[in-house]
Amino acid sequence: TNSFVLALNDAWQDQIAGLDEWKIPGFASQTDFYRDQAAEYRRKDQKVAVIISDAFRFEVGEECLRRIRALDRFDAELKPMISAVPSYTQLGMAALLPHGTLSLAEDGSGDVVSDGANTKGLAAREKILAAGREGDSAKALKAEEVMNMRADEGKALFRDHHILYVYHNRIDAIGDKLQTEEQLPEAAEDTIEDLTKLVRKLTSANFSNILITADHGFLYQHRALDESDFAIADPQGDEILFRNRRFVIGRGLAPTPGMKHFDAAALGLSGGLDVLIPNSINRMRVKGAGSRFVHGGASLQEIVIPVIRVGKQRETDVGQVDVQIFVSGRNLISSGQTAVTLYQTQPVSEKMRPRELVAGIYASDGTLISDEHTLMFDFRSENAREREMPLKFLLSREADRFNNQDVILSLRERVGKTSVYQDHATQRF
Repeated sequence: TNSFVLALNDAWQDQIAGLDEWKIPGFASQTDFYRDQAAEYRRKDQKVAVIISDAFRFEVGEECLRRIRALDRFDAELKPMISAVPSYTQLGMAALLPHGTLSLAEDGSGDVVSDGANTKGLAAREKILAAGREGDSAKALKAEEVMNMRADEGKALFRDHHILYVYHNRIDAIGDKLQTEEQLPEAAEDTIEDLTKLVRKLTSANFSNILITADHGFLYQHRALDESDFAIADPQGDEILFRNRRFVIGRGLAPTPGMKHFDAAALGLSGGLDVLIPNSINRMRVKGAGSRFVHGGASLQEIVIPVIRVGKQRETDVGQVDVQIFVSGRNLISSGQTAVTLYQTQPVSEKMRPRELVAGIYASDGTLISDEHTLMFDFRSENAREREMPLKFLLSREADRFNNQDVILSLRERVGKTSVYQDHATQRF
């Protein structure tokens, strides 16, 4: 809820207020991403694909992790990374590339310069990426281009390049427009679906090392904003070059109540510009811009971004839970009903899926002689007792024909989408 986000970031603001420079000890920094994570594979002479999804917030990354882990033969791990500040697209994208120094453009465009070169656009990013390691063949392209590739084109992409940066944009594209920002929750769900498909596409092209990350996160609230959600601060300085809901870039910006002031050096940037960021989750008023979806500031939702490391296994590692039958006492039905306990041997997880079974008691010729139960075994508890299912069967009149004969309690499973069933577990009485 918005009250939780506000309280959390008010407390976080107390920590930011004491910072002299933008460094969060103990956490990976976005500005070191290429050197410490992407180039790690290249130092081992392994190829790597990096997917950068615009505004891919950490919580969305958590759900994406679960979806990827549920895929057969896929493994993935998630770690947090702290984005550059201001947490906006141009700086985040530049920070993820190899670089020596980064600086904010002084022409009011909001662009970012890396070692003297503008980082805007695919062509510029590809050139910078190729310069990261001598001899590397690099490619920067949009996610749609990858998804539209034929199988042979994907394999050629892997064959001809050492490092790939794939740019995906759904959350930011929807959230940044006033007309569509209310569709943000659906865009987050679609992003998870997109990235899962993209991972499968890249692995089918032989990429086995994949990193997924973001340029920045975002703040979002579904209801309309109150007056109290806007900063009352009025930024002042020698020259204001760039301004949006969550930050201001300028020259000689004056310290302003209700805002955190950073000079370029404190943000790890070169140049002589200053940055002002509204405290907590407050927005500044900007004519014509949406205000429910914002980024650029230093709230936890904006600056904590995911890094998902995806690997592909050689053997299948996805299965279904097993179910066993336990009978207390003798295996004898002496009345019109009988009770058993069914036990799900493993908890459901990303790699262990639920199992649906049909339970009934049958004569040796296959005649059903009890009521029949359709059961879903989807217990997630690590506690074995919480994965037990007591079950009672009532015998039908048909059972009288089979007195003093062996009968079978069968847990049967449907074969695919057919009308055929096969035994999963049986117990003879």
